[in-house]
Amino acid sequence: MAMFFDPFREMDRVAGQLLDSRQGPRLMPMDLYRDGDHYVLNADLPGIDPGSVDIDVDGQLLTIRAERTPRSQEGVKWLARERNGGTFLRQLNLGAGIDTAAISASYENGVLSVVIPVSEQAKPRKIEVQAGSPAATDVAVET
Repeated sequence: MAMFFDPFREMDRVAGQLLDSRQGPRLMPMDLYRDGDHYVLNADLPGIDPGSVDIDVDGQLLTIRAERTPRSQEGVKWLARERNGGTFLRQLNLGAGIDTAAISASYENGVLSVVIPVSEQAKPRKIEVQAGSPAATDVAVET
């Protein structure tokens, strides 16, 4: 008897298990970049109620949680249901040089944007160079 192995079907099965809401939080895709004196994090969270988004900072750990509740419609026959409900979770280690007290967030068109400012101490700065002769010190010499 010949066995047939379809790697794409197997990958789909594994991905389905990883994304199953009953098995724990889902990962949210995100972009992170630095723009001048702050970092910008954009996370895709389509269909999320903004009231369900929870952002915490504990020391240098930033945690983003969101919940998508499935629509329950009685008496319908689903032909396709790929947008299941569940919890989304992302954690980032911010490291030193971040002003955690000034982090802000907004949600628009299914994208959560978190602005993470760099602290004043971590910003690049110029050191002024003094021109001229060094200050002379008077030295008294006794003979």
